[in-house]
Amino acid sequence: MPEQQQIPDVRKSVAVNATPEECFRAFTERLAEWWPPSHVLLEKERAGLAFEPGVGGRYYEWDVEGNEIDWGVVLVWEPPHRLAMTWRVDGRFRSIPDDERASEIEVEFTPTDDGTLVSLAHVRLHKHGPDAERIFSALDGPSPGETLARFAQVL
Repeated sequence: MPEQQQIPDVRKSVAVNATPEECFRAFTERLAEWWPPSHVLLEKERAGLAFEPGVGGRYYEWDVEGNEIDWGVVLVWEPPHRLAMTWRVDGRFRSIPDDERASEIEVEFTPTDDGTLVSLAHVRLHKHGPDAERIFSALDGPSPGETLARFAQVL
């Protein structure tokens, strides 16, 4: 088994005081409110972010001139409980053109007595090949991490 295939998943979670339905909608419809401003693939100023709902839909960003770039493709669309998509970045967090070397992101919205547990996992990091270790190191850290912390603030 190649060494890259032994890259562990990176899992983080955050509890929020909202229903799974509210969380799923915020995650897929209010991206500009929680997506870290430093997480950008475009060269020019980002103007927006969006999900195309359903399996096969893109999640992408566009700049002030209308140029678009895909972050990936939706693999699972099960509102309000699950969402999964490819993650098209390389080891320097630049865009890659397809899913051949893309890892995946899985998001689950689990109801709790106080709201919802939002769990986000970066999986199949070995698909990044030589960049896998670098990506794992950048993602690994204390939970909930910047992205989920920003998401929790929105809710």
